[in-house]
Amino acid sequence: MAKPKKKVSYISVPSQIISSLSSSSLQSLLVSPTKSSSQPFSSSSSSSSSSFSFSFPSLSYKSPRLWFLALFLVGLLGMLVVGFNLDPLTPFSPYPCPTSDGFSRSQLGISSTVPDPSAQTSQVLNSIEERQPSISRNASFHEESEFWKQPDGLGYRPCLEFTQEYRKASPGIVRNRRKYLMVVVSGGMNQQRNQIVDAVVIARVLGASLVVPILQVNVIWGDESEFSDIFDLDHFKRVLADDVHVVSSLPSTHIMTRPVEEKRTPLHVSPAWIRSRYLKRLNRDGVLLLRGLDSRLSKDLPSDLQKLRCKVAFHALKFASPILEIGSKIAERMSSKGPYLALHLRMEKDVWVRTGCLPGLSHEYDEIVSNERKQRPELLTARSNMSYHDRKLAGLCPLNALEVTRLLKALGAPKSSRIYWAGGQPLGGKEALRSLIEEFPHLYNKEDLALPGELESFANRASFMAAIDYIVSERSDVFMPSHGGNMGHAIQGHRAYLGHKKYITPNKRQMLPFFMNSSIPEEDFNRIIKELHRDSLGQPELRTSKSGRDVTKYPVPECMCNSSNKTHSSM
Repeated sequence: MAKPKKKVSYISVPSQIISSLSSSSLQSLLVSPTKSSSQPFSSSSSSSSSSFSFSFPSLSYKSPRLWFLALFLVGLLGMLVVGFNLDPLTPFSPYPCPTSDGFSRSQLGISSTVPDPSAQTSQVLNSIEERQPSISRNASFHEESEFWKQPDGLGYRPCLEFTQEYRKASPGIVRNRRKYLMVVVSGGMNQQRNQIVDAVVIARVLGASLVVPILQVNVIWGDESEFSDIFDLDHFKRVLADDVHVVSSLPSTHIMTRPVEEKRTPLHVSPAWIRSRYLKRLNRDGVLLLRGLDSRLSKDLPSDLQKLRCKVAFHALKFASPILEIGSKIAERMSSKGPYLALHLRMEKDVWVRTGCLPGLSHEYDEIVSNERKQRPELLTARSNMSYHDRKLAGLCPLNALEVTRLLKALGAPKSSRIYWAGGQPLGGKEALRSLIEEFPHLYNKEDLALPGELESFANRASFMAAIDYIVSERSDVFMPSHGGNMGHAIQGHRAYLGHKKYITPNKRQMLPFFMNSSIPEEDFNRIIKELHRDSLGQPELRTSKSGRDVTKYPVPECMCNSSNKTHSSM
C-alpha cells in the first residue's frame, strides 16, 4: 500500500512585517534548539522527567516545518507590535488623512478620542469657509469704503454775513407797502424753484414787496399745484422777513390796479438794468408782473445778492409738510441698511425728444423719438444743426442705463450698492433699465419703497413727485445725474452747501470716446475713467473761477467760508 503524501500548510505573511524586523532579530528566532532526544515525544517520558520540555521530531534547521513555524511566530509578533504602536496615518486611526492645511490632526493638537470623524471634518471645512469670506469681506469693505468716501470739504461752511450797507437798507425795504412784484414761474418743479430764487432777488433790487409766485400749469405734465402745495409758505415768509416783504396776495389798495406786464426780459440782466427798466414804471403804477424769469437774471451779482440767492435756495424754500414727511420716510428706508447712491436718470421720452438724442434701445424706440421730434420741432432745445452722433460726442446727450452702469462699475461702485433712481418713467419701461438692474440688483424708486396708499394723494402731480425725489437725492451718501439740468444743478449746490457731500459729475465729453472703444481692457478702462473723474466728485470749487456760474450750484466763496476766506462786498 502506497504511503500517503504529507500535507504541506502555508502561512501567508505580509512582506511589510518581514521587513519591519531587523536581521538580528530574525536570526535569533532561527537558531536551532539543543536536541534532548532523538525519540518521539511521549507522555510517559514527560512524567519521569524533572523538567518539562518539548521534543520536535525531525525539526532540523533544514526542515520546512521549522521555517513555517518561525514565519508564523514572526508574523504574530509583528502584528502585536504594530497594534500597540498605531500611528495616526494608519488605517486604524479615526483621522487617516491630513487636514486641508497640510497638517495631521495630531500636529494640530486635535484630540484623537473624538468619536465622530465627520463632525471634525465639518468643523475644519467651516473654519476654512469662515476665513475665506472674511478676506473677501475685508477686500469688499475696502472697495466699498473707497466708493462711499466723501470729498475733502476744506473746512468750508455756510457763511451768510451780509454787509452793513445791506442790513441798513433792509428796514426801509421790508416796510414798503407801495410797490408789489408779481411773477409767474414755469417749467418743472426745479425750474420753478430757480425762478422763485430770482424773483426774490429782483424784488429786493426794486425795493418791492413780493406776491407769492404763481406756478404756471405745466404743458407737459399738467400739474396744477400752487406754491403752498409744494413749499412751506409760512416758513418762506419768516426766513425772508429781514430781506423782502412777502404777501400771499395783492392788498385791497392794489387789487384793481392793472399791472405793468413785462414778457421779454433779456437773458442775464444786471441789477442796474432791472432798476433802469422797471423802477420808474413800478413807482408809477405800483404793480409789476414778470413772466418767464428762467435765466433772466445775471449769475454774476454783487456779494450780498449772491448770499440772498443762497438764503432763498437753501433756507427759505422748504418743502411743505406732507411732501417732507413722505420724502423723509423713503430716505430713511433707503439708508436703513447702510449708505446709498441716488441717480437722477433722464431717460423719459420728452428728454430724448428735447435733447435731439436717441435712447439706443432699439430701432423701434429711436423711430418713436425721431417722429415725435419731427411733429413737434419746437420741443428741440439742443443745437438743431448737429447730428445725433455729434451731440453724443459733445456730451450733450443723457447717459443711457448701460453707460451709467459702466461708469459706476469703473468708479468702484460695489455690486451690492443700494441705489435710488429719481426721475420719470424711462422710455421703454424696465427694459430701458435692464443693464443697470442686472449689475446692481438693489435698484429702487419711490414707487418701490412707498407703502400701499402712501403716494395716492400725489398721483398725477409731477411737482410732488419731483420734490420727493429731491429730498431722497439730497440726503443720499452719493449722488450722480445721468444728464445736466435744473435738478442736478440744484442738488449739486445743496450738497455742497451741506458740507460738500459726494456728487459725481459725469465727464461725458472726455469719457465717451473710451466707452466706444471696445478694445480697451476692462482694467485699463476703469483706471482711465477714475482718472477722468478724480476732480469731479463734489470737491469745493470756486464759483469765481469761471464767469456765469450760478451761486446756488457753486456756493463758494460768496455763501461759504473757511478760516482763510471771509470777504464782504456791497450791492
